[in-house]
Amino acid sequence: MTKKSPPLVGIPACVIELNESLFHRVAEKYITGVVEETGCLPLLIPALGDHLDFDDLVDRLDGLLLTGSPSNVEPHQYDGQPSHEGTKHDPQRDEVTLPLIRAAIERGVPLFAICRGTQELNVALGGTLHQNVHELEGKNDHRMNRELPREERYDDRHPIKISPGGILHRLTDGADEVMVNSLQAQAIDRPAAGVFVEAVSDDGVIEAISVLNAPAFTLGVQWHPEPAIVRELPLSKAIYRAFGKAVRDRQISRSSDRSPRAA
Repeated sequence: MTKKSPPLVGIPACVIELNESLFHRVAEKYITGVVEETGCLPLLIPALGDHLDFDDLVDRLDGLLLTGSPSNVEPHQYDGQPSHEGTKHDPQRDEVTLPLIRAAIERGVPLFAICRGTQELNVALGGTLHQNVHELEGKNDHRMNRELPREERYDDRHPIKISPGGILHRLTDGADEVMVNSLQAQAIDRPAAGVFVEAVSDDGVIEAISVLNAPAFTLGVQWHPEPAIVRELPLSKAIYRAFGKAVRDRQISRSSDRSPRAA
């Protein structure tokens, strides 16, 4: 019996400079999260922009994971004001993720977005971002506390209020609130048309979104569920489980489409 290949989950890479050379990189925690929590095979997508045929690429994928990053979406992508001096950007990643998101949603590819990925999801569909949430009146500082030991940086920081009727509401068996970590400077400002706000923080920052009428599982979360210690939490388990099921369903559907028809 031929062994069935695992579903393919595409993960777009960031571009970083190291020792005067450019590298296309995905942090290991995202890769192992896909492998260990869904049983799928990660496929790292280089930030090659116009060299990629996005429609063809998503047709080869069973799922898409969008990661966090030290960089931010360039503000011209959503008609935002210029960033503060020293803000990290990755235009090569933007050139891949934004059209890839639109192609994936259109073709029914399950999509799970984390942190920067959630901001990309909103921008790709026409929404805008707050570039520095901590500078807004009445908002908390959601940035990573770098004074903490690394193993404590992903501890729960604040509650989020879950919207009734959404994906998170279903995955938490109807919970009103859960605790999450917080490691970002940016967040969603105006949600794109067709975006459903799944959860907000205690200071009103949008913490999770989905896409109304998306043909497949599409969820973005602002916090980080991918570190090994956080993946042990019930909410993280539930999200990865739902994403994995959607990805496997997509693989079955693709396999059926490729199967020879009976005469």
